[in-house]
Amino acid sequence: MAERTTKPAVGMHDAPTGNPATDYSLALLTEFVRLGVRDIVLSPGSRSQALALVAAELEQAASARLHVRIDERVSGFLALGLAVESGRPAVVITTSGTATANLHPAVLEAHHSTVPMIVITADRPAELRGIRSNQTTMQPGLFGSAARFSTDVDAPQGGRADGGSARDLARAAVDAALGTASGDPGPVHLNIAFREPLSVAVPPKAVADAVPGEPGQSMTIGRSRLEVSAGPRTIVIAGAGSGPDAEELARAGGWPLLAEVSSGARFGPNLVVAYRELLADDDFGGVVERAIVFGHPTLSREVPALLVRDGVETIVVAPRGAEAYNPGRRATIVGAVAAPPGVDPRSPEARAWVGRWVFASRAIREDAERASDPGIAAPDLDRAMSSDPVERGAFARAELAAVRAPITRPMLAEALWRFTWPHDRLVLGASRLIRDADRIVPGKRIRVHANRGLAGIDGTISTAIGIALASRACAETTGEASGVTRVLLGDLALLHDAGSLLLGDGEPRPQVQLIVGNDGGGTIFDGLEVAATAPAASLDRVMYTPQRVDIAALARAYGWHHQFARTRGELDQALSAPPVGPSILEIPLDR
Repeated sequence: MAERTTKPAVGMHDAPTGNPATDYSLALLTEFVRLGVRDIVLSPGSRSQALALVAAELEQAASARLHVRIDERVSGFLALGLAVESGRPAVVITTSGTATANLHPAVLEAHHSTVPMIVITADRPAELRGIRSNQTTMQPGLFGSAARFSTDVDAPQGGRADGGSARDLARAAVDAALGTASGDPGPVHLNIAFREPLSVAVPPKAVADAVPGEPGQSMTIGRSRLEVSAGPRTIVIAGAGSGPDAEELARAGGWPLLAEVSSGARFGPNLVVAYRELLADDDFGGVVERAIVFGHPTLSREVPALLVRDGVETIVVAPRGAEAYNPGRRATIVGAVAAPPGVDPRSPEARAWVGRWVFASRAIREDAERASDPGIAAPDLDRAMSSDPVERGAFARAELAAVRAPITRPMLAEALWRFTWPHDRLVLGASRLIRDADRIVPGKRIRVHANRGLAGIDGTISTAIGIALASRACAETTGEASGVTRVLLGDLALLHDAGSLLLGDGEPRPQVQLIVGNDGGGTIFDGLEVAATAPAASLDRVMYTPQRVDIAALARAYGWHHQFARTRGELDQALSAPPVGPSILEIPLDR
């Protein structure tokens, strides 16, 4: 772990303001800055005012980046996105009462996705608890087992002891959030009581020495590293958040790679895109003897069905302390996997095993592409170069037909994938569209994120804005190119997180393009088995939940650029040249 600077701030031991709440907040937040925290996310409230005013001074001193959001749920997912991209925990500050509960969805996602996060909730002092005092509830332990570390801090009394206690608490919180000792990063909850007077003005010089430090590095204290044998017919499965390790193992072992679109491993020569169809085929999935699983597979039924089947050895790679993916409850859980020594992935046996899957997958995808767009043929370049004007005219008409073709879900997913590059970021919301993308997009090494810890619809836009802001900050530091953060989501996911569109005065406007597939409701539920037998009106009422929101008007209300794309040509143009700043690209889709 990187060494941390613990030099006390100016006035930290001298109680620079004489107000216990303000002095404690100064000691705590300036120590967080020294420990490498860069981002503070704040939802305003009376009880947390001392923390808020210190955060504002840290922003003025360029010691921290402050993000203010009126909705605590938005704040939580914004912090999640900042941490996903930067690897550093963001601090989230709220007042007491219902404000704290609104953080729970983001805390749960951070828990299941092992994303570091530090939540500070302000609270009433002991004498005001349990007497029905206004905006007071049982906040200690609110997030239960989802918090890696949780503590209830008595109201500061003032004096030097408070400063030392605050600095110790900051160190413990950062270590727990990063998983320094446990190898299991995640959310931390600090519930801090404050007694009136709740704050005073913060002297700017009180934060002058809060020089940002380097973040401590999370130690990977995994389970034992397993060196697997070369014998069994093996596949590598990469779920959400797997990263490139899955691809590296598949290539080293000479094994097919079944990588979900949000895995970060969907690239390389061993990639099998049509893995659902092949797992369901007895000639492929039926002969698998061993599956090595990375990350959290969530986008198919075929993967868990394979892992519970008798005769299939399952090895799951998961950090120590993390809840491992284990649908059959019989997997071997390890911290890392090493390919068999001496195995040649270019041997005839390995090439035959991998090639069989890869070529079968390509054939399935080619057939599916022809079936999905039967009237749109691939361009005939011979016609384009022909000296016969009739042939050239036929080519031009075919090209025009392709440009004017109405947008389908597979077309949308393919175009978005095609226009996303390594310096961009792609965020996939929980909707039907992520499954469409998972079925068709080819291999490409790009940064993809999706909140698949709980696969909830919550906070998609907020998370993406956090990713965009952190990505831009990193690019400014390194001098690298800063790309676009594109977000593929459905109309209900947009409306569920509409509050995140509010970017108040003083807040940076991220380079984010929301690509909204608007089919008027939750068409993902049309795929449920019950949809074939339930009354259509009832299914629509309680599942599809039809909506007719004017998204263009919503965008105008929040100051976001809006445009429609109804044809393939309009879609390509909008993705190739997105507007500067936050924008919404709306794609009308048939149900």
